[in-house]
Amino acid sequence: MRISVVIPALNEAGNIGRLVEETYTAVPAADLGEVIVVDDGSDDATPDEIKALIGGGRHPGLRYIRHATRCGQSTAVRTGILAASCPVIATMDGDGQNDPHDIPKLFAELAKDDASGPALVGGIRTTRKAVGSKRFASTAANWIRDAILRDNCPDTGCGIKVFHRDAFLRLPFFTSVHRYLPALFQTYGHAVAYVPVNDRARLAGQSKYSNFARALVGIYDLVGVTWLRRRTRVPEITEQLAAASTPELAPQFPPDEPGGATSSSKHASSSGRAAGASHS
Repeated sequence: MRISVVIPALNEAGNIGRLVEETYTAVPAADLGEVIVVDDGSDDATPDEIKALIGGGRHPGLRYIRHATRCGQSTAVRTGILAASCPVIATMDGDGQNDPHDIPKLFAELAKDDASGPALVGGIRTTRKAVGSKRFASTAANWIRDAILRDNCPDTGCGIKVFHRDAFLRLPFFTSVHRYLPALFQTYGHAVAYVPVNDRARLAGQSKYSNFARALVGIYDLVGVTWLRRRTRVPEITEQLAAASTPELAPQFPPDEPGGATSSSKHASSSGRAAGASHS
């Protein structure tokens, strides 16, 4: 099983190129299938950084996808996952605060092939580098969300996660789904796990979210996800049987075999001539 690393980015010049190069160093080549950067309509030098890396020829499997209009982080993540060719997805934020050296740790905890175990492994930022107000807002949001959803996720806002692509694609999609992946994976019958990860300071640019805007959207989404979790039922399949494939109703003969099309035609021609002779 190999990994497609999906990185959504919006105006991350100064961060995104460095993050991509670091990813190729941090993730073993035997595990890394590709890195997909999804540009959600940047108007800075973000595309230039990625195109330069692609043109340099030293990063096999590096891909760049650009949205025509800004669609949001969840949509950018989904675009990358739909385009991915590997069965395992690793996501990171494009600001460089997630450490790609943590991807192998998360990947090691993920269930492989048909083995039992977690279908999603999320990061827990034990040493947040964000400013105090954002740390407080994140802690409060996690507490409220867990009290309502009861998904036991200690850090749903952490962008670095590793999960099975096919499991993600079976989930319902909405424009903030990336914040609720642990809860949704659980809702659809999958185990999840969490691993402590590194958190780093942003080196360039600025955050795309404010505490107030995130809170408003969070309340709206929380109502929807709560409804979805309560209304979703995933049956446990205890038995499956299938009959053998239905055989053809009549044997299919090659044209030159007895009963084939050529033989039948000859027989029809002979019968026709015989019938004509009898009338004469």
